[in-house]
Amino acid sequence: MSFTFPRRGRSLGQGQSAELTIIDLDGNQQVIFTADEVIEAPNWTPDGTSLVFNAGGKLFRIAATGGTPEMIDTGHLSDLNNDHVLSPDGSTAYVSSDDGHLYAVPLAGGTPRRVSNQHATPHHYYLHGISPDGQTLSYVAVESPAGERMVNIFTLPAAGGPDTRLTHVNVPNDGPEYSPDSAWLYFNSELAASQAGHAQIFRMKAEDGSGVEQLTFDSRVNWFPHLSPDGQSLVYLSYPEGTIGHPPDKDVQLRLMAPTGGDYRILARFFGGQGTINVNSWSPDSRRIAFVAYPLG
Repeated sequence: MSFTFPRRGRSLGQGQSAELTIIDLDGNQQVIFTADEVIEAPNWTPDGTSLVFNAGGKLFRIAATGGTPEMIDTGHLSDLNNDHVLSPDGSTAYVSSDDGHLYAVPLAGGTPRRVSNQHATPHHYYLHGISPDGQTLSYVAVESPAGERMVNIFTLPAAGGPDTRLTHVNVPNDGPEYSPDSAWLYFNSELAASQAGHAQIFRMKAEDGSGVEQLTFDSRVNWFPHLSPDGQSLVYLSYPEGTIGHPPDKDVQLRLMAPTGGDYRILARFFGGQGTINVNSWSPDSRRIAFVAYPLG
């Protein structure tokens, strides 16, 4: 289906497409929308009827059964990246802007409200999670306190307020996301890496960052852990060994395992990476996952 998105950021390669896909826990897949431009990071709305994704610096809504996307009015914000979450009541989208700040925008469209803080030293916000009660956001900040790039995990009241630091390390962390019981934050990190880029999946206590546990231990590079709403399953994006960061255009896998770690199974293999599942994309019934694949030719 033809649809024109705003142009911003990376482009697809010659003959490449972006496929918004739904997969169930048995591995059955359905492509509900295909674009010839980059679309990224689907969220499922809490009522289960729609998906929200970003493209060209804006947000879009599409029915979970497919159809034509609808642009969400985000006011003056036109440079949104693929880090966004929805409030549990479905009323608000919290978004990350390229100006380094976080905003709340009515999901029905309207005027954005900045919720992040000004800092004396660089502190670029990238949003990833929201607590089940909708009161707290979890994010990573790219900091440069003394000219050294650091990527650490913080929380912030969704209504605005002080930042709370949960990590203070010089290895990259990313993707912090709440468990359904609010007890844990799941994230990926190079805390245990013996070589640059070897990210694995971890969790820590959401209250204070204590009790860090490593959950994956393989040679692949594992990113973006997402807990199912019922708390029974964890899905994550697995990159080939030697990958640095979370780039696009790689042969990746969606892997499924228990929230406490252990054995996994491969749910899907496809060409993807950046933009595939940067944010939680579980359906409310915990039976399906939305993702974006970027096949060539």
